[in-house]
Formats: sequence, structure tokens, C-alpha cells
Amino acid sequence: MSPLLGISLKLLSALSFTLMSAGIKTLASRYPTGELVFFRSFFALIPLIAWLAWRREFPAALKTSNLRGHLKRGVIGSTGMFLGFAALHLLPLSDAVAIGYAAPLIVVVLAALILKERVRIYRWTAVAVGFLGVLLMLSPHMGAQSFGHGLSGGPAIGALLALGGAFCSAFASIEVRLLTQTEKTGAIVFYFMSLTSLLGLLTLALGWTTPDWTDFALLVVIGILGGLGQILLVQAYRYGDASLIAPFEYSTMIWATALGWFVFGEWPVLAVILGSLIVIASGIYVILREQQLGLLKKETREAGPSRSV
Repeated sequence: MSPLLGISLKLLSALSFTLMSAGIKTLASRYPTGELVFFRSFFALIPLIAWLAWRREFPAALKTSNLRGHLKRGVIGSTGMFLGFAALHLLPLSDAVAIGYAAPLIVVVLAALILKERVRIYRWTAVAVGFLGVLLMLSPHMGAQSFGHGLSGGPAIGALLALGGAFCSAFASIEVRLLTQTEKTGAIVFYFMSLTSLLGLLTLALGWTTPDWTDFALLVVIGILGGLGQILLVQAYRYGDASLIAPFEYSTMIWATALGWFVFGEWPVLAVILGSLIVIASGIYVILREQQLGLLKKETREAGPSRSV
């Protein structure tokens, strides 16, 4: 155990995922969402396979006894990725990231409903307060003028897509909790990326834009950043307790705000900042409470199921 190293790896993982999201946002206006999903997932397999080979776990780590579970997780997670990428096109980077923080709160609700976990009043209160923060973050995007673009786009549609992506991430987290009972981390990530690549490729009939060499290089980097972020995430939980490492996920808000300002000229409005702080506080409380109750298991956190984007 090396807590400082674990925290450092977690921060680098958060930075990798945020850089990946910034790359997606840069290209989202020029390429169909399905194409972006394909490149992000397919090229993420490169660092994943290299990492498993370096650990001498390839191909043994890909052995599975629950293909149906992988398919369920893959479809749900892929849907979340599609929704999340579409939201990045319509929202400021920091807003899309902040709304995604709803996922861990939704997991608590789904764990009670699907896994029949006992949720006491303290966690229910934290979840309720967190959802108030989500509503506060959504409020700037929910005005009548925000719907002016209709279903063709606009901040209101983007906010709803981001929230839908958070729900999918939460459902995917529940599926991964079930998968980790029998499956290795490498298999969970590999089958998810493979299925998502296939689903992205199947959208070819709906539209496909051949990238120039510059954009192609960026698409490859986006995929590698996604795979690298996943590896760093797994390693972070090997060196530190989940209750210590998990809260540093919220450092993505710092990276997203900085990148949004420097790259896209965006700055989150006060309601989004306040709402995200409320959600972050609620999320950290839920993490600490679950650790206290013995519910936050290292192997579940390692798989990184909520990382649909």
C-alpha cells in the first residue's frame, strides 16, 4: 500500500479521462457520435492489451463464464457513452462533467432496488441532498429559451442527455458489481470496449465522415487516453483504500473547468458551481459511509464501471 502513489495515479486517471472528453468535444461538431464512440473504444484496446500482456495475463484474463452479463453491461454502458458524447457537443465541458456526478448517487438507489442492499437514513439523506444539487446544476439549461432548438440540439437537450448518460453509468455500475463476483477486471474492460467498438461501427449506415490525418491522430489519442485512464484507475486502487482514492474522482471538475476556459472559452455559471459542490459533498459522504459499512469493495471500484466516457 502506498496512499500517495494511489492518489497520484487517480489524479492522472482523472486528467486522462478529462483530456479525452475535451478531445471528443473538439471533434463532436465534425463527426457522428457513433464514429467517435468507435474510435474511443477501439483504440482504448491497445493500451489495455499491452498492459495485460506486460502483466502476463493475456489472454488468460479474458476468460469468462458470464458472457450474458458482459453483453448486458456492454449495451448499457455503450448507451451511456453515446449519450455522454452527444452531451459534450451541446454543453460546456465542465457542465457535462458535473452532471455526470449524479451517477454515484443513482447507484445507491439502484443498489437498494436491484441488489436489495440495505440503505439507511444517512445515505438516503445524502442522496436526496445530492439530487437537489443536480437540479441546481440543471436549472441554467432548463429555461424555455434553452429548448429553442428543439430535438436538433441545444443546452436543454444536452443536459438531459448528460443526465441520461449518468443513469446508464449507474446501471452499468450495478452490472459490474455482479460481474466482479466471477470475472476479472481485464475481462470486464475488454468485453465492454470490444462490444462498444462494434456498436459504434454499426452506426456506419447512419453516417460516417472520413477524418483527415490530423483528426485521425486526435481520434487515436482519444482512444489511447481512454484506455490509459482505465489502467491508471485500476492501479490507483491497488495502492490505496477505496475510501481514500475514490473522492479524487471529483478532481475532474478542476481539469474540466481549466480546459473549458483555456480551450473552449467556457466558464461554468454560479448555479453549476454550487450544484456540483453539493453533489460532490454528498458523493464523498456516500463513499465514506459505504466504506464504514463495508459496502465499498476494492474489486468493484477497480473495474471502473461508471467510466462510460
